Amino acid sequence: MNARLIRLFEEAGTQYVSGEQISRELNVSRTAVWKHIQVLKEEGYIFEAAPRLGYRMVSAPDRLTQERIEEYLATRLLGRNIHIFDEVDSTQNVAQRLVREGAPEGTLVVAERQTAGRGRLGRHWHSPKGKGIYMSLVVRPDIPLHLMPHMTLLAAVALCRAIRKTVPSVSPGIKWPNDLLLRGRKISGILMESSAENEALQYIVAGIGISCNLEAEDYPEELKEKATSLLIESGAKVDRAELIASFLFQLEEMFQLYREQGFAPIRTLWEASSATIGRQVRMIAHGGTYEGEAVGLDEWGGLIVRQQDGTLKTVYSADTELPGAR
Repeated sequence: MNARLIRLFEEAGTQYVSGEQISRELNVSRTAVWKHIQVLKEEGYIFEAAPRLGYRMVSAPDRLTQERIEEYLATRLLGRNIHIFDEVDSTQNVAQRLVREGAPEGTLVVAERQTAGRGRLGRHWHSPKGKGIYMSLVVRPDIPLHLMPHMTLLAAVALCRAIRKTVPSVSPGIKWPNDLLLRGRKISGILMESSAENEALQYIVAGIGISCNLEAEDYPEELKEKATSLLIESGAKVDRAELIASFLFQLEEMFQLYREQGFAPIRTLWEASSATIGRQVRMIAHGGTYEGEAVGLDEWGGLIVRQQDGTLKTVYSADTELPGAR
């Protein structure tokens, strides 16, 4: 009913629609019309009411739809099977379920809100409704399990390129392995969850979180100094559908480059976009804490750190800190 009501107002444009007309076309009472309009107001729609004229829709919330994403989509495979939800616990959980049910490669799960969104190392991902991009993508790269770190770095490159193209006034950098930063604050994270059999990857569910249109007051106190958004940094609202489509296109391009030329060009692109290389880092790993200057990636995607005594240490799994970063 709400979808039919929205369509009626969209067709009317700037014209008022009388309660009587709405009641007649939707075959509901005038009281029911009022109640549905109140529900839409709670979802972010703004209406203007005038005596003897009725209602008109002044503005609608920025909602992601399959049609809006497909309007920008230029991929061959990725994002060609889209599932959009108003609210989920985690898009990762939904995508994992869809994979078990036989979802094809390129399946994309998008939610307006997550109640239990998660990032790397079990951290919670802040997911206020309608303000960010919370999505998970099913991919099936034909690679052995030990090359999984390449996919994490590849996705970070694709996301960095997509943000720079969609929001040209900002230039995010990548903190190893795949967090995106602006002025030292996090705007995006990537979580890769995979399934393998006999050392061969069966599939990857890539979770992507992007803080697009959050305002300062949208962040809890503990995140205000650690996180930021594209809106805060650019001063302009981001078209989330366009950014999703841009990321999928860039990711497909990076996969093609990887298939044709291997990891070397991905490593070059990652290092060129890095907020880590040349910086002092603190790496907190299971085997201990390492400090020094990040000097590059090795062929497997590990971060090479020159420690204070001059020795080189390559770290493959760690929580990376950039002391003094802002």
